[in-house]
This record gives sequence, structure tokens and C-alpha cells, in this order.
Amino acid sequence: MDRAAQIDAALAAGDIAGAVALSRAALFAGDRDPFACNLVAWADIEAGKAVAGETLVRRGLALAPDDPGLLTTLGLALRRQSRLREALAAYDAAIVLAPDYAVAWLERGFALHQGNSLQLAAQSYGRAATLDPGQAAAFAGLAAIASTQGEGAEARRFASQALARDPRDAVAHCAIARADIADGATSAAAARLQTLLGDPALNLDNRSAALSLLGDALAKTGDPQGAHDAWAAAKASLPDRFPQMAAAEPLVAMVARIDVAVLAGPAQFTAPGTAETRNHAFLLGYPRSGTTLVETILASADGVATLEELPTLLAAETRFYLPADGAAALAALDAETADDLRAAYWQRVADFGVVADARLFVDMDPLKTMDLPLIGRLFPAATVIVMRRDPRDVMLSCFRQNFAASPIAFEFTTLARAARHYDALMRLQRHSLKRMANPVFELRYEELVADFDGVTQRLCAALGLEWQEALRDFSATARQRNVSTASVGQVRRGLYNGSGQWQRFAAQLQPVLPLLQSWIDDFGYA
Repeated sequence: MDRAAQIDAALAAGDIAGAVALSRAALFAGDRDPFACNLVAWADIEAGKAVAGETLVRRGLALAPDDPGLLTTLGLALRRQSRLREALAAYDAAIVLAPDYAVAWLERGFALHQGNSLQLAAQSYGRAATLDPGQAAAFAGLAAIASTQGEGAEARRFASQALARDPRDAVAHCAIARADIADGATSAAAARLQTLLGDPALNLDNRSAALSLLGDALAKTGDPQGAHDAWAAAKASLPDRFPQMAAAEPLVAMVARIDVAVLAGPAQFTAPGTAETRNHAFLLGYPRSGTTLVETILASADGVATLEELPTLLAAETRFYLPADGAAALAALDAETADDLRAAYWQRVADFGVVADARLFVDMDPLKTMDLPLIGRLFPAATVIVMRRDPRDVMLSCFRQNFAASPIAFEFTTLARAARHYDALMRLQRHSLKRMANPVFELRYEELVADFDGVTQRLCAALGLEWQEALRDFSATARQRNVSTASVGQVRRGLYNGSGQWQRFAAQLQPVLPLLQSWIDDFGYA
């Protein structure tokens, strides 16, 4: 029996490890077999070696460029490296070649889900489930999205369909646990999660998700230390799961670099080039400070277009923030470069689907606080809405949230690291706002939930909008627009007062108070 026949026989017998070993031996012996490349690449990726897997699958694609299986494995390698746009391009290429290839649709759903494009992810999962009704992961993905969006009954329905196909599907179990926690059935959720965590075959991604939910359950049952420990354990595997991201420059270091350049630069930002005429606002602050809530409120008004957490300033960031000495060059920004960067910004806004004739465009991204030196020089007429929330509530919420892998997610792996990043970003915010000509409107989360009409009326006045009763119905807007940030479940339920939650975790927050105290005092939360 030749080697190819041996590989086929191993696969037919369910001996995946044997088939991989035979394929690896064939490649080592010099065989140029695209199928062997695909199988070994897949095994490498699943073993956490995504870069090696990408190299091998590209070798296979050089031999068979129109193989949808190879393209799908390439997408998997790219997704595991958080290169989501490239991954989606690979999946789409596979689907063009094989429209009924359920695995490509499923993987496409995973990539969109990882990027928080929940509506599109649900469509891909639904297509995969239609093409392959036995695919448990597709139903589990739909359950996960429904539970994230606060649709408990829908989550349980899809999760039941997934578990009927695979009783050990971890994503489905987590979806049910999240729905149980939302409904107050925390003991049932904790028991389910503890059972799941006892499975030695549970992979790192699903273990992290289960630990994060266990922390949520323990927080509701009055065990703050247990909750803290579970959340910390959930984040501890990030470096192992995403080694390339872990090796990159930490965001806190980049923020500090930019702040040094701001302090060394002129006392006032200059804005060379052509003056902007569009009505435009940036909504920023810090993650979990209420920016999603305010963006959804504003999106409920007639004529207002919004974007949530998209890289609209990518061209300017790439030019001035990625090079080690780039931020210092901002002081010498010339008119031609400024105009080019403004054009690149508006092109990305258009690419993300915002029409140019919107009465007001709101660019919402809490982390664009880091971009204030760029905003002040490129868009000096844009209103800057700065969200404020008690720093202790912000820190707790960031730490407990199981964010998708990203540079900012690494800053939230411990309360101490989160506090260092918060302190650095607030310093940059303070120094930048002093140098900007932009109109600034500070909005406190606690005041918004206590006096919705009064605060939103003042906000509309600052933005040149007439206040409308439609703003009160922002939860309907959230359901229609498919809000995809971590706050989606809360925003869909309506106005929610999340202030003061830190008090139950005062002991766990005590070690980071020296970094937070000046901001607690400055922002009026003492």
C-alpha cells in the first residue's frame, strides 16, 4: 500500500493523528502533495503553531491555488493570528470556488464572531448549519451570539440543537451558562461551568470563556475573591494563545511614547491644510465607560450616522504611532500630509458604510483617546465627547470582561496592568485636551443614567442637534443596528445603572488605588 493509500485508510478509520504523522513523513521525504500540506498545516495550527501552519498551507496553495480546503485552512491560520481581514478574504475565495462548502462558511462565521461582527457571523453560521445540519459548532455559534445579545430563549434553543449533535460542545454549554447568569440562575450556571472545566480535552479558548463566565457567576453569588481569581485565570492563557500579539509593543508603552512627544511639543496643536466643513464628533474616553450607550442614543436621532470602534484613523496611526520616533514628527505636520490623512480618514469612513451627507457623524471608539494628538491636528473643529465614569467601576468592568484577543485585551489581564494603562491614557488625555482647539463636552455616565433627559438635552445642544423623544428608545436602535461591542446585552435591555459595582470588590481593588486615586479625585468620584 502506497503512502497516499495509507493516509486515506487512517482517515477512514478515524486515526487523525496517524494520518497527520504519515503526511508529515511524506512531506519530509520530498512529496509535493497539497492534501498532505493541508493536513499537516491544520494539525500545526491546532497545536498552536499558526505561523508554521501558514507557511505550510501556502506551500500547498502554490501547488493547488484553487483548492477550497487549502484556502480554508489558510483562513484558519490567519484567524489564529488575529489577521481577520486576511482570513475573511481566504474564506471568501474558498466560498467562490465551492459555494456549498460548509466548513468554509463555519470558519467565516468564527472569524466574523472573533471580530465582533455578530450579525454577519450569525448569517455565516446559519448558512453552515443549512449546508451541514449535523454541524454542532454552527448551532453553538448562533447560541453564543444570542446569549451575548441577551436573547436567552434563543440562546437555549440553538444550544440545545448543538448539544443534540455534540453533548460536549463547550460553546453551547457556555451560551446556556451565560443565559442562566442573566436570568439569576447562577448556581446552575456555576455547576455547568465547573463540569465543563473538568473536561481535560477542553481547549484554551473555551477554557478561558468558561472561567470568565464562572467569575461572573461567582460575582453574583457573593464571592468576590473567587470571581477575581476566575477572571484572572481566564486571561492567563492569552500569551500562549496569541504569542505574536504578546510579543508586540504593549499599548501602555505606545501611550507613554505619544505622551512624551505631546509634552515636548508646542503648547497648542496646529492644524495645517484645508479646514474641515463637515459636522463631526469623536466619542471617546475609556473602554466600559459608557461610550456604546451614548453612541446608540445619538444613533437614534434623525440624520445622525455613527460608527463603533473601527480603525478610521489607521493611516495617521500607521504614519505617526508605529515608528518609534513617529509621534515627535507630528509637530512638523505639513499641509499636504494633513490633507492626505484627512482624505484617507473620510475614505475609510465611507468604506465602512457612512454616507457623506449625514447631518452629524459620530466616530465612537473609547481608545481613540490615544488619537487625541492626531484629532487635534487633523480635525480641530470636531466636537470631542469625553466619557467619564468612576475609575474603580471602569477598572473592574475591563478586568472582568472576556474581550476578544487584541492589544488592549492584554492590558486587562490583571487589575494592576489595567490600572497602569488607565493612568497612562488619562495623562495623555489631560495633556492633549489642554493643547486642542476642539470644543469638548464631558459626559458623566452616572449623571446620564440618573437624569437621562437633562444630560442628553445638553449633549444635543453641544452637537447642534434638536433633542428628540426618539433618543429614549435607544434600546430598539441597538436591536435594529446589531450593536456588537461588549455592552450589547446591557444596551439592548435599556437604561441600566451600573455605578458602584466596585464596592463589592474594594479589597481586590485596594492594591491599584494608588494609581487610580488622583483620577478618582480629579473626576469628582472621591
